[in-house]
Amino acid sequence: MENCSEVTQFILLGLTDAPELQVSLFVIFTLIYLINVVGNLGMIVLILLDSQLHTPMYFFLSNLSLVDFGYSSAVTPKVMTGLLIGDKVISYNACATQMFFFVAFATVENYLLASMAFDRYAAVCKPLHYTATMTTNVCAHLAIGSYICGFMNSVFHIGDIFSLSFGTSNVVHHFFCDVPAVMALSCSDKYISEVILVFMSSFNVFCALLVILISHMFIFITILKMRSTKGHQKALSTCASHLTAVSIFYGTVIFMYLQPSSSHSMDTDKMASVFYAMVIPMLNPVVYTLRNKEVKSAFKKMVKKAKFSLRMGF
Repeated sequence: MENCSEVTQFILLGLTDAPELQVSLFVIFTLIYLINVVGNLGMIVLILLDSQLHTPMYFFLSNLSLVDFGYSSAVTPKVMTGLLIGDKVISYNACATQMFFFVAFATVENYLLASMAFDRYAAVCKPLHYTATMTTNVCAHLAIGSYICGFMNSVFHIGDIFSLSFGTSNVVHHFFCDVPAVMALSCSDKYISEVILVFMSSFNVFCALLVILISHMFIFITILKMRSTKGHQKALSTCASHLTAVSIFYGTVIFMYLQPSSSHSMDTDKMASVFYAMVIPMLNPVVYTLRNKEVKSAFKKMVKKAKFSLRMGF
């Protein structure tokens, strides 16, 4: 506890100190965030308005879009402000709040992806029992359970990390209040907190991954047994988007959090976090839209209705 004092604010170092890169990065991140907002909120509106998309798969997809919008919005606006006006200061409470929502929504996404994998398993492997298996109540319980797990996990982490003492330095070597970066500033003994972080992150990730892997194992076994080529293609197309989203999300999560702090390179973590916090939320609606005929069809219908409404208005 030597040299510890009360910290009221933190300073975010950001991505770079190079002035010539500030404007370029601001433009890039603004475009990414706009695509994220339009893509995710647009996906939610599209699913709400089109009755053909009122199925379990799209129910989970609309929640995934909401979560992607949520955890990206917890980080990106502050980063853009720092790049535009050079405001790198964040208060102690704002830092805790940012971390809380980022961790909560990221954990919710983790369990939503597992729920979506179970939904795909039921659709491909048990098609005759699909409507009886994936009822409205089951879908609601899976979604609510994902949110409860996410926010409880976040409460636990925030309580643990912000119970530590800070004071030797308040400079966060990151562009937002990420768990490892803030924990590194503590002048308390961090060993137990580091063990808790790795254990909790591992538990959440591997529980969800286990469900995903087992579900897709049964899906591929079922696909191999299919004699119809069309059946093969249809089953694979229903899983391709989900597998793409899973690979991108978990690849980055495992790289970021499932290693001890001694193995962390802050510069490498920053690059991975840009992808994790900003790019992945933007990619998910793009991945599901490009690979999904029903979403494309619903989007075309909505565009036609909008054009017709405009013509009638004039």
